Amino acid sequence: MPDTKRTASGVLGGIAGLVGLSAAAGVLIAATVTPAVALTSTAAERAITMFDNLPSVLEIDKLMLPSNFYYMNHDTGEWSLLTKFLEQDRTPVAFDQVSQVMYDALLSSEDPRYFQHGGVDLIGTTRAILSNAQGGGETQGGSTISQQYVKNVLIQKCEQNAETEYEVDEAGEPVMDENGQPKVKLTRDQVLRNCWTDATTAEGTEGYTRKLQEMRYAIALEQKYSKNDILLGYLNIANFGGITYGIEAAARYYFSTTAANLTLAQAATLAGMVQNPNNYRIDRPEGSIFAADGTAFNKAPDGVIDEGANIGSLDKLLADGEITPEQHLAAADGYTSTKVRQLYVLGRMLEDGKITREQYVEAVVWPITPALSPPKTGCKAAGGSAYFCQYVKYVMLNDPAFGDTAEERRDSLQRGGLNVYTTLDLRVQIPAETAMTTYAPSAKPDMPIGTTQPSPGRFGSTAVSVDATNGNILAIAQNTQFSEDAAHAADPNYSAEVWAGTRQFGNSGGFNAGSTFKLFTLIDWLEKGHSVNETLNGSVRVFKRLKNSCHSETGQPSDWVNEGNVVVNNFAKARGRVGTPMQFTASSLNTGFFAMAEKLDLCDIKNVATKMGVTLTDGRPVPMDNLFSVIGSNAVSPLAMAGAYATVANNGIYCQPQAIAKVTDSDGNDLPKPERTCSQVLEPRVAATAAYALEGVMRSGTGTGGNPWDGTPLLGKTGTHEEIQTWLVESSTKVATATWVGNAEGGGDLYKSYHNGNQLSSLRYLITKDVQRAANAAYGGDAFPGPDSELSRIVLTDLPDVVGLSIDEATARLTDAGFEVAVGEPVDSNQPEGLVAAQNPGAGRVAGGTTVTIHPSNGQGIAVPDVAGRSLDDAKRALRSAGFGNVKDGTCAEDAAAAQPRATGTDPAANTVVNRNTSITVNYASAACRGGGGGGGPGSSDD
Repeated sequence: MPDTKRTASGVLGGIAGLVGLSAAAGVLIAATVTPAVALTSTAAERAITMFDNLPSVLEIDKLMLPSNFYYMNHDTGEWSLLTKFLEQDRTPVAFDQVSQVMYDALLSSEDPRYFQHGGVDLIGTTRAILSNAQGGGETQGGSTISQQYVKNVLIQKCEQNAETEYEVDEAGEPVMDENGQPKVKLTRDQVLRNCWTDATTAEGTEGYTRKLQEMRYAIALEQKYSKNDILLGYLNIANFGGITYGIEAAARYYFSTTAANLTLAQAATLAGMVQNPNNYRIDRPEGSIFAADGTAFNKAPDGVIDEGANIGSLDKLLADGEITPEQHLAAADGYTSTKVRQLYVLGRMLEDGKITREQYVEAVVWPITPALSPPKTGCKAAGGSAYFCQYVKYVMLNDPAFGDTAEERRDSLQRGGLNVYTTLDLRVQIPAETAMTTYAPSAKPDMPIGTTQPSPGRFGSTAVSVDATNGNILAIAQNTQFSEDAAHAADPNYSAEVWAGTRQFGNSGGFNAGSTFKLFTLIDWLEKGHSVNETLNGSVRVFKRLKNSCHSETGQPSDWVNEGNVVVNNFAKARGRVGTPMQFTASSLNTGFFAMAEKLDLCDIKNVATKMGVTLTDGRPVPMDNLFSVIGSNAVSPLAMAGAYATVANNGIYCQPQAIAKVTDSDGNDLPKPERTCSQVLEPRVAATAAYALEGVMRSGTGTGGNPWDGTPLLGKTGTHEEIQTWLVESSTKVATATWVGNAEGGGDLYKSYHNGNQLSSLRYLITKDVQRAANAAYGGDAFPGPDSELSRIVLTDLPDVVGLSIDEATARLTDAGFEVAVGEPVDSNQPEGLVAAQNPGAGRVAGGTTVTIHPSNGQGIAVPDVAGRSLDDAKRALRSAGFGNVKDGTCAEDAAAAQPRATGTDPAANTVVNRNTSITVNYASAACRGGGGGGGPGSSDD
């Protein structure tokens, strides 16, 4: 077999006996470091050829680094750390950011000939191979710093590619468990652990192969990088126990200091840990080494030295009288296994002349005293901002800006070393947290919501604020305690869901929007050219049909038809009324919005909601398929509703909500952030007129309880879904806040439950008012533009003629035409009794919303006949014949041509309908009027 095809395992496996192995190892190393050495052994020659053919180029990837979340501290104008996410807590440092004593401690104990060898230490490696050949198992000593650096690089490469391994059958297909999920062969954590085990533990020729490959890489590494670069690289990559990686993180975690400020004793402790970091950890007071029977060693000070611990030089110093018994006890009393390693390091440093005898003794008697500073990791470390943090985390795990696959995005979060600068504003966030904890109770297991009514529901609340001008999410607060611990999964006081968000960004299903959803009917009304001052019949009645031009699954338009003639009432069964959208919006009248929807298209209302950013939380358009959908029966996210109202406040410009302002890599270079845009989705005149109507809600309508009355103009809308969900969304021209208070699960009655004396249904006002007041203080707010004149015009409508109809018929006809109806007193009329005899105003074009008074007939009215031109006597006879019993002569006008008195008219006038007992006066002309034209004429009579 040609040498180029032979593996290291094959060569070493063929070397018989310890002597042959030792010779081959020595020759291999000597040949690599000093190529001029003459070789005579055939086995050695083959080994050398194989060694030279091993891969020599080791690509050093970027270190696995934590990703950091920041927020702007508006007090200082600087970015501040919110929290970090990591698999390995590491903060790389430059060469001059590590104390010299740390370099000395590491080299004296791990690689004293570091600056003399070319990557492989002949003496140490030969000794290690001989030791391994005798015992097998864990690969023993001899590795140089360069080799250890190589090993750590290889471990990290393995860890970066670690994924869950699943069982497969003979055909390579995944094996499924009883739940239909792929069966796990090795979890990702197990794979990660195996990366370390495989690189540090091996038996037989496999271990030698790895050792030789490390040597090959180490030699090539030293030909490419300086000694200082390799030394620093090792200190930045090395593990110091658990998730602590790199000397800076180790100094901070174990001693609350920096790598530059480590003392000799501290540096020697950390240098001693690298040999077996998890055994020598000093953050486990109960012990980090365990015997087969479970006995724990390497424990924190407790007055008892670990049984069997070899304190070494401490004992000698005591025996020589250089330290006191008290110093001996104090130094040896805690973390004794780590202390032994530290003493070894200090001894090597003294032997190498790196420290003086005085420094040595001072460090030796120092009791290992950790001052732990755990890294600020995960959203729980963000405190009250945990749910904002969790929203950002969901964005990183689900937005393609951070990777094409879920694994890539997870790695970006935990290993990518990204700096994520969030939009969080503590000027709004902290007041939101305070309001939430002040007013909203945390759901408690086995207890009723509030104090008066047992409830099967799980109480919840969230408030979210967004910058209306750019979509920046400023604050998210929630009434639960944040936890991702499985132990809290069944406890309603805890949650990791972000209720303000969506399925994608928050794992939330949203909540029934109630009347806050009426916004989209109002917008569609205005977009169709209707006025907010147009009059509609908003009375409680059966709404028969709503148009829906969106096609159903059959491909046909799917109008909603009220086949059961169901009457949908207003909140608290309030009576409906004829009114305008302005009035309906302020009072949140369901039937008023039904009347508006009757003139619109449900499909268009859905499209309005979609373009303003409101969908179901899974991203699908909100289904508008019945009367209830008009008043918010669908579940949506509070964040989406805040964005929609912000659109109205922002002159019709919708900005997609964003929680990330910018992203950089670990070197500060800008990276693409999640794409979020602003676009004009409403005409400015539509937005301005909608704002005009919504301002009424906050000034004198249902939203006044949530108005902080701080001088900042606000628009808004309340919402209630039955008795289980309540909302308030309000906005200035700068910031919108949406607050939801209700049942996260189940259906407790918010109107019959109280907390601290407040009805749960009223908490939305208290929370929103405090949050919006803080937002107004930080961002201010301008006056909203005035309404469009066309969209706020008074609309004239046709008033029908209802005289002669029954009262019910007349009322229905007038109501359907959009008029309020009042029934007046009966009047004299020739109409049959009970029919409408008169209406005021009369038929014609009138302002919408006019109240029409209708008067029923009393059946006593007679129309006055037209008797003009008849003789006076004939005229009076005609009036008496018509039923009038009280007929008199009226005014006489002299007329020479009137030989006989002639009637000229009557009072009341002809055709006037009056009571039959009314006195009718006949005016006439005569050639000679008595008394100069007054009184009756010749022969006149009142008979």
